[in-house]
Amino acid sequence: MAKFVIGERDFLLDGKPIQLISGALHYFRVHPDLWADRIDKARRMGLNAIETYLAWNAHAPAPGKFDLSGRLDLDRFLRLIAEAGMHAIIRPGPYICAEWDNGGLPAWLFRDARVGIRRAEPRYLAAVQDYLDQVLGVVAPHQIDSGGPVVLVQIENEYGAYGRENPDKAYLAALVDYTRAAGITVPLITIDQPPDLAAGSLDGVHRTASFGSRVVERLATLREHQPTGPLMCGEFWNGWFDHWGAHHHTTSVAESAAELDALLSAGASVNLYMFHGGTNFGFTNGANDKGVYQPLVTSYDYDAPLDEAGNPTAKYHAFREVISRYREVPGPVPPPAQPAPEFSVPLHDPVRLLDSPQRWGIEQHHDRLPTFDELEPSPRLGLLRTRLNGDGPGVLVFGEVRDRAAVFLDGEPVGVLLREHHQRAIGLPRTRGELTLLVEDLGRVDYGPRIGEPKGIIDGACLDGVAITGWEVLPLDLDTAHRLWDGSLAGTGEPVAGPMLIGARFDLDVPCDLHLDTGGWGKGAVWLNGFALGRYWRRGPQRTLYVPAPVVRSGRNELVVFESEAMTDPTARFVPAPLLGHTEA
Repeated sequence: MAKFVIGERDFLLDGKPIQLISGALHYFRVHPDLWADRIDKARRMGLNAIETYLAWNAHAPAPGKFDLSGRLDLDRFLRLIAEAGMHAIIRPGPYICAEWDNGGLPAWLFRDARVGIRRAEPRYLAAVQDYLDQVLGVVAPHQIDSGGPVVLVQIENEYGAYGRENPDKAYLAALVDYTRAAGITVPLITIDQPPDLAAGSLDGVHRTASFGSRVVERLATLREHQPTGPLMCGEFWNGWFDHWGAHHHTTSVAESAAELDALLSAGASVNLYMFHGGTNFGFTNGANDKGVYQPLVTSYDYDAPLDEAGNPTAKYHAFREVISRYREVPGPVPPPAQPAPEFSVPLHDPVRLLDSPQRWGIEQHHDRLPTFDELEPSPRLGLLRTRLNGDGPGVLVFGEVRDRAAVFLDGEPVGVLLREHHQRAIGLPRTRGELTLLVEDLGRVDYGPRIGEPKGIIDGACLDGVAITGWEVLPLDLDTAHRLWDGSLAGTGEPVAGPMLIGARFDLDVPCDLHLDTGGWGKGAVWLNGFALGRYWRRGPQRTLYVPAPVVRSGRNELVVFESEAMTDPTARFVPAPLLGHTEA
């Protein structure tokens, strides 16, 4: 079996220096039937390693449940890396950021307010140990000294940025102990931004840094904190992510390639973040909140060398040329993107939520308005109803809206409150009738002190200063709600208003990638053949949803849309290429 260790100045593989040239590829953001294709394209760009986070909340959606199937089949993913002749770097967290919902931490963990976050608190540590035992039990047999691809495992993730003022080194030490006890024998690393290297590191664990520019300066800072051993940029930021209402982020191909060249010429190892971003399928996107709440879009294209649909970009070819200066790069070069099929199909047969909410699930009675986290399981979307018996107009005030609340009175829309606008009050034209709220969790914060916070309506609702009681609460199960649509009529093409399900069926000769244009729609989510493609929102920048070929069937396909606002054009239009929005340029 091979032996991988940290030497005086280099990583050593069977005693010989090796420069790791790795790329981030998150198995949970890519359809599993496409993993082999993406890994092979990484190999053909010249990479010799694949790095991935492990997403705790994806594997453990509920207490006592642990899923390693389908898109979460980590064993299969690691076997494919080995079959490609590549190494693997594993980043299990437990916190991962990754612009992923709640930074990877399970929301159910924080229903107990006593549970700590990213610190040596007994309840938190017990849950973390159980998680690491399970997930690293999959990783351990794939280590290089057992004939597998895994050469490095990370402890926590950029902890210095979180614990900068008062780092909990006992917490980091506990993670090391749990990792070793779970059978991990390969070298351990930490990854931090250069200013946070002291706070985020632990003696005995090899320090690496994360940055995207000023290579010489940042490597010098890293060397101050890591006097011996190989230099490594654990995250080389070659792109960036997008949030709703902003622009599509891109980075200069030439500048990114020059910075990569500087890293490799210095003899440093590198991990490209990202090599291939993939997609926040379903309702998995995270959010930032540094004073303004900013939920991330569905696409995690990241302006990476391999785009969201797995096609090489100009950055791919530029990086490949740079890497070829330092190691042999295998061929052939992957072919350029080909246009996807272009066609349209009318949507029809709306199933309106407010017409018969009972069809959508089982309502629960609550005297006071619960948060989503007080419901089991915590929904992404909830319908909240009560009766008002006042006179004249009034003002409805919430403690806080997390993250979007559409307000209806006797089924008629009154308005929408958004967390990012810090809105928590709305005028009602009258205070008698049925008050209905459609509340949506737009993505849990993935970075900073607001990780783990509850969702829904916080601290209840008041009407003219008096608390509203007596609520019927319907958590909408979005894993099954799309099955309510069973239409068979032809669409009319006229504008339609939600909240509703609406859909269409269409035939294709062979499965292939598709790009669904949502430009004529409002806000909602889409399923194709039962697979949750993700959210769309008219505000952009993202306009198309990526449909991976393995989701598409030869013959009949069924598309179902949940529209919460209104569609000016109730037509499903498939276009040849992705439309990810305008850039700063």
